[in-house]
Amino acid sequence: MPLFKRRAAGKPGEWFYCLEHKKVEEGPDCPGKDRMGPYASREEATRAMETARDRNAEWENDPRWHDAPRGGDGSEG
Repeated sequence: MPLFKRRAAGKPGEWFYCLEHKKVEEGPDCPGKDRMGPYASREEATRAMETARDRNAEWENDPRWHDAPRGGDGSEG
């Protein structure tokens, strides 16, 4: 028997979305590698995948995340 139990980080009142079980949990039940959060409310955690999808779309279309040519005129330098 281990001397110390490994506890998941988090506390009651924090909400998480478990990627493995596809469910919302409070104060997490599952390991950090399998969850998104913490979120301030159950409703925010319920929308975790939608929020991630929207943010990914924003980042994919953000010109700051795309490589720009050096020098601005297309020449390398």
